[in-house]
Amino acid sequence: MYIIKTHNVTKFLQGKEIVSNVNLNVKKGEIYGFLGPNGSGKTTIMKMLTNLIKPTNGAIEIFGQPLTPTSYNMLGRIGSMIEYPIFYERFTAKENLELHCNYMGYHNKKAINEVLEMVHLTNIENKPVEDFSLGMKQRLGIARSLIARPELLILDEPINGLDPVGIREIRNLFQLLCKEYNITMFISSHILAEMEQIADTIGVINKGKLVEEVSMEEIREKNTAYIELVTSNPTKACFILENRLQLDNFKIIDQKIIRIFEQSVTQSEISKAMILNDIDIESINKKITSLEEYFMKLIDTEESNQVK
Repeated sequence: MYIIKTHNVTKFLQGKEIVSNVNLNVKKGEIYGFLGPNGSGKTTIMKMLTNLIKPTNGAIEIFGQPLTPTSYNMLGRIGSMIEYPIFYERFTAKENLELHCNYMGYHNKKAINEVLEMVHLTNIENKPVEDFSLGMKQRLGIARSLIARPELLILDEPINGLDPVGIREIRNLFQLLCKEYNITMFISSHILAEMEQIADTIGVINKGKLVEEVSMEEIREKNTAYIELVTSNPTKACFILENRLQLDNFKIIDQKIIRIFEQSVTQSEISKAMILNDIDIESINKKITSLEEYFMKLIDTEESNQVK
């Protein structure tokens, strides 16, 4: 079952096409990572999914039903945080959440403490939000999106402003919400290493067009392992690889880095050949192509195709 489906969704703003014929397919119970450069249309699409703005053309289905201007009950099943979260700055976190619960018609008072604990925002009872750090406000925004027990979470850059410990805590929370509570999550982020760890599917958007929609499992299958050699003498190292080890499947990345994609040779064999020929090795490691590299390759290919 698909929780979100869009059909050729297009949006014009001030005569300019911001989003072009986007077809999203978000499955129930998955974490969908929505990736794209700044200005690519991610936030515009999230605003259309939450009825903040209307598409110029195309249609949106959520929970198997068309999204219309009067889809109030449907929107009550969605939690969201889009762009920078706004609060009543002089109120405390609890007071802000109480106001939100009243607005949503949700009256479970225990839920406020529960969500604050879930996002590790505790011991701040009397502290006004105006004294919160950016990371604390992000946590409070996530708490607010969770409080009414939504079936779908739409989060725009939710880990922006968090330190490494906070990022890990929120990552664990998202995985818990998905696996234990069966909440479907649609998350945009520019921190690709995080998306690589939590996403089941990624959608890549560039200049308003959906470039690719693919499962992380497929990406991992596509991505090949390689040995990365860092040396101050890459020219001589390449000569040894080609003439002594009889390899041809390697690539110089920059002035020092060589990536060897040949599977028939081991890391120790390469190291030994370099040492025997007096080639210094700054580092040599086995790696797998990351989501970041996959993403950049997609964007670069799309850009070059547009130039042609």
